[in-house]
Amino acid sequence: MFRYSTIYINIISFVIAIILFLIVNLFFSNIYLFTPKGIFKVSFKVNNENIQVNSNETEENIEKENTKDKTFETWYLEIPCINLKANIQEGTTKEIMDDFIGHFEETKKDEGNIGLAAHNRGYKNNYFQNLKQLKEGDEIYYQYQDIKKEYSVIKHVIIKDTDWTNLENTNENTITLITCVENQPEYRRCIQGREKIEESEEN
Repeated sequence: MFRYSTIYINIISFVIAIILFLIVNLFFSNIYLFTPKGIFKVSFKVNNENIQVNSNETEENIEKENTKDKTFETWYLEIPCINLKANIQEGTTKEIMDDFIGHFEETKKDEGNIGLAAHNRGYKNNYFQNLKQLKEGDEIYYQYQDIKKEYSVIKHVIIKDTDWTNLENTNENTITLITCVENQPEYRRCIQGREKIEESEEN
């Protein structure tokens, strides 16, 4: 009579346990995938005898891509003379400015004084690296949602890093661009533009 060894029985029991675990997870719960990028939950739902698979990773990636595309269409800065066009995001932390032009949260987004900041060298993205080339009269284009504005440079100065007066709100529509000064950590470069008003609006 054939006798099953302990190892053989353990292997069979292990295989059965795995099969039961997968069946239970497939129809009654969620399965967690362990990947190099992290742990992601995959939900299996039975709907009209068809199995639908919903992955957190996939949904989040799609949402991020859609948000990124919409952001570029609705909130960006463009300065043609230095070949700059980049997305804007709320906040001026390093993490935000690694990928975007940052918006000073205490300043306006549509009317008044709009304050923006970006790196100029040594980082992943240095959108303001050529800001020092701007001169009086150069054009700056800004869009926030369905609001589009065109500015003309009126000021190009070096300020102390503790000087926040240029970010104060203004009666006229103004845009203020701030970045670091090379090898002078205690100073900042400040560019200001005033909205261009069409002659028909002035009359």
